[in-house]
Amino acid sequence: MACWLYEGMLLFGVVFISGYLFSALSQTRHAMDNRPGLQAFLFLILGIYFTWFWSRGQTLAMKTWHIRAVDAAGQRLTQPRALLRYVLSWLWFLPPLIATLPFALPALEVGVLTLGWIIIWALLSRFHPQRQFWHDAWAGTRLISTP
Repeated sequence: MACWLYEGMLLFGVVFISGYLFSALSQTRHAMDNRPGLQAFLFLILGIYFTWFWSRGQTLAMKTWHIRAVDAAGQRLTQPRALLRYVLSWLWFLPPLIATLPFALPALEVGVLTLGWIIIWALLSRFHPQRQFWHDAWAGTRLISTP
């Protein structure tokens, strides 16, 4: 989880630069203008980021914590498998966000519910035979320690 938090700090820069680029190219003057377009653009940029790094084995944060993403046979991920892992990794966030959408809850409540889901999703890995996260099992990937 420490690697995950470090990855979030690194992604702040990626999202910041990407958001700036999107707003400059689309001539967006207010942060709430063209919000669905920005979200789709960021989903694409993050997909490119993770697919590219995972297909090479590690993101920058994973290098720091000596973690590598491999397929079930221990080989380097192909780009389609890395993309599948990226799409399935959204299970960390999407269920609570979709569940709270019809209720128009304040951001703090959505954040608390999302954090609660993240904790539950992490604990569900205890029920997997190899104790790996379910999105990795479904994508045919796993995380290994590297010396």
